[in-house]
Amino acid sequence: MMVQDFLQTAADRTPDKDVLIYGRNRVSYSRLLEAALSVAAWIDDLGLEPGFRGALLTDEPFEYLAAYFGVLIAGGTVVGLNTQTSDKSLLHTLQDSGAALLLANRKFSRHLHRVLPFAESVTAVAITGSREPIPGATSLCREDLAALLATTSGPGRILPYRSPCDLAQLIYTSGTTGQPKGVMLRHVNLVANTRSIIKYLHLTGQDRVMAVLPFFYSYGNSVMLTHIAAGGSLVVNQSFMYPNVILQQMVDHQVTGFSGVPSSYAILLNRSAIDSFSFPNLRYITQAGAAMSPALVHRLKKVFPGVDIYIMYGQTEASARLSFLDPSEAGKRPGSIGKAIPGVELRLLDRDGRPVASGETGEIVARGPNVMAGYWQRPEETRAVLTREGLWTGDLARRDEEGFLYIVSRKSDIIKSGSHRIGPREIEDTLTEHPAVHEVAVVGIPDDILDERIRACVVLKPGAQCTEKELLKHCRLELPAYKVPQEIVFLPQLPKTATGKVKKSELKTLEGIP
Repeated sequence: MMVQDFLQTAADRTPDKDVLIYGRNRVSYSRLLEAALSVAAWIDDLGLEPGFRGALLTDEPFEYLAAYFGVLIAGGTVVGLNTQTSDKSLLHTLQDSGAALLLANRKFSRHLHRVLPFAESVTAVAITGSREPIPGATSLCREDLAALLATTSGPGRILPYRSPCDLAQLIYTSGTTGQPKGVMLRHVNLVANTRSIIKYLHLTGQDRVMAVLPFFYSYGNSVMLTHIAAGGSLVVNQSFMYPNVILQQMVDHQVTGFSGVPSSYAILLNRSAIDSFSFPNLRYITQAGAAMSPALVHRLKKVFPGVDIYIMYGQTEASARLSFLDPSEAGKRPGSIGKAIPGVELRLLDRDGRPVASGETGEIVARGPNVMAGYWQRPEETRAVLTREGLWTGDLARRDEEGFLYIVSRKSDIIKSGSHRIGPREIEDTLTEHPAVHEVAVVGIPDDILDERIRACVVLKPGAQCTEKELLKHCRLELPAYKVPQEIVFLPQLPKTATGKVKKSELKTLEGIP
């Protein structure tokens, strides 16, 4: 099966059903398929070789989904671009991926005019509302993306056949610690992960998810694919500037599911009027993308009584899901990421590839049909994480006697302080339990004596007041002495990527932080 078959199957089964709801717009499955086929026909006329890379730069949901499936139908590989971009990062991704074409919204024209003259691989562009030449890149084949989406391709078009083992997508990592890498995902990887998630979330065509995560992000991509594969609907609002608007949309559109990262839930709990809303149709919420503190989970259970809470863990390199904690276990196993999803095997291994005993710390190593093909044009980095044992995730964890996993830390986040090796997760969870704390991130910074000392970067809740002395006292009551931070810094907000991950490298230097 190919990824685009999800859309074709749903459109055949329920052509008039809404697949997309955003603002005042509603898009049916048949309309989305029609637009995707039109994009595919235009691409086919370009004469590109199967496997070409088609880059997408738009945050307009209909444009993104039509372009996404259009590239796949035409035999290409999708490259979703971060919409919070810069000229430098956009050029890097286009050049690194060797993108042959770019489908974009005109709101990004300021970047396109500066970047496209230097993106040598790009031979064609489709920009919403514009067929005007781009200075310095006049040889590009140009099309109006809006016009493409408004037409039909006509019957009988024969498009390239590709195998499920061919690449479907390059998803670039967020690059919190270095240059983003392109994760190569085959059709079989995405299909396997999509089916597994549908199974454990019990998704059906009756489900409507509140899609707040960007689709170019691995988690957002999986939300999109699972609900289209299940024949459900996506209620899209990817701006968290007005969280009360999102809450009202959840009520108005009878949303059954919500998927977010920890910062999404922190905003809803601390910076919205969520207590004044009720959600009679909400069946489940999911969390992934970063560790969620047990204190935050406890608060969510109070705000969403009777709603299933799925704590999940994964990586872009795994398409993206690897484990989940069944909602029935959420209250009994605080801090756990659960067990492997259906079809995946997770082991904890030491650095020599040997299994560690229950209660001991080892690196999570994954095997399954969802594991990536490797990093795009980075064979050495691929060999470092893909071995005969499986995918080495870089996450350190322990397993209890009943097989439930608990993340200790990212290997790269371990703080080396004196003779101790300290994972920041426990310290972060402890500080988050303080009633004045909204968010916290803990890093190690250079120290002449200790090697590294512990810095806690804290964001307080709106209107809350708290001193460093109070937080240190709280830590001393809950943590062993060697885990108590030597330094607490109060910040108005934590620096994050577009997908909500904290940029810990910036916290080590405090450069570029508002």
